[in-house]
Amino acid sequence: MFDNLSERLERSFKILKGEGRITEINVAETLKDVRKALLDADVNYKVAKNFTDTVKEKALGQNVLTAVKPSQLLVKIVHDELTALMGGETAELELKGRPAIVLMSGLQGSGKTTFSGKLAQMLKNKKHRKPLLVACDIYRPAAVEQLKVLGEQINVPVYSETDAKNPVEIALNAIKEAKSKNYDLVIVDTAGRLAVDEQMMNEIEAIKNAIHPDETLFVVDSMTGQDAVNTAKEFNDRLDFNGVVLTKLDGDTRGGAALSIRTVVNKPIKFVGTGEKLEALDVFHPSRMADRILGMGDIVSLVERAQEQYDEEEAKRLQKKIARNQFDFNDFLTQIAQIKKMGNLKELASMIPGVSKALKNIDIDDNAFKSIEAIIYSMTPKERTNPEILNGSRRARIAKGSGTNIQEVNRLLKQFDQTRKMMKMVTGSKMGKLMPRMK
Repeated sequence: MFDNLSERLERSFKILKGEGRITEINVAETLKDVRKALLDADVNYKVAKNFTDTVKEKALGQNVLTAVKPSQLLVKIVHDELTALMGGETAELELKGRPAIVLMSGLQGSGKTTFSGKLAQMLKNKKHRKPLLVACDIYRPAAVEQLKVLGEQINVPVYSETDAKNPVEIALNAIKEAKSKNYDLVIVDTAGRLAVDEQMMNEIEAIKNAIHPDETLFVVDSMTGQDAVNTAKEFNDRLDFNGVVLTKLDGDTRGGAALSIRTVVNKPIKFVGTGEKLEALDVFHPSRMADRILGMGDIVSLVERAQEQYDEEEAKRLQKKIARNQFDFNDFLTQIAQIKKMGNLKELASMIPGVSKALKNIDIDDNAFKSIEAIIYSMTPKERTNPEILNGSRRARIAKGSGTNIQEVNRLLKQFDQTRKMMKMVTGSKMGKLMPRMK
């Protein structure tokens, strides 16, 4: 996402390159290009115009320090305004009820059901909540079954009523169930339509009035661009929802919805879906998103994702094995699994400052680890633990069993050996520095 916008903004800032100071003429030329870039990214016209007018007002008359170039100063101003445009501060969920209730709203196909599962898993794992999912979409074929499948995957129960025709009663009965079984969080998945219609709006309005949710979230497919913003406005006029969830931000979206929706409905974006996996859900941080739009990466989010997969006891065990040069292919598989849980590989790489531009035309397949895993799984348990016993005949058998060739097996073994040596050196140098302190 935002790749084209990032590239256009970078070109716009180059207009000021070499200029000694910011003037009305050169800043107007730059911001004209910025406005075009925003419009091409499907940002609402009024939002784009107000944005560039504000940036121009703040940029003119600024004293440019000798150590700061005019283009750098403008990037700083644009970054601050982008952050403000998307809400400024991170908006948290406010879950105070017992049980706390979250109501989903949105059109059919926006990703409400999948998001309900993702949110249940996130709050269960990070906030130690005990969630109950509620199936109130009684119209879409297999909607209830889809929620049940998601519930099984994350080990969260799903409340549903066979042959029930009244979603308001289903929701109220689910809350009674939650109270009786001590669930402290109820997430209600509702029906959507292909377009906004009176029957759907009346129904979800009736559900909201009956259950009094702590949070009503509007889930929208970010790939629908300005239609997403218009739909959000219609839903907000009827529901007065608390926040927005943007799904499919990993797709081929120009990002205009993320930049426009906050201004048009005056409600914060609370979450973004970044993939199909149940772990692919992020809290929305306006400042970090501004960093990514301007090609600065998002190292904080990358570290947070890594920490979510980090197990302190496992890390200590691994450090001891590395120090003794006992790091084996079983440990290697564990590390690959942790990386895969962090999300889409190209998205992860784009969070590193400067890498996003370098990867623009490079396709990083999420199945990049597939052949490596196939080779390792073709080894016997003894071979995984003792890679040094892998002679020519064993390598040939592994290549045949994994559907690869002997060259790929040899390459992996060579890379693994180099990695093991490097890890031992790094661990050894750290231990050496710690030893004087321990004496």
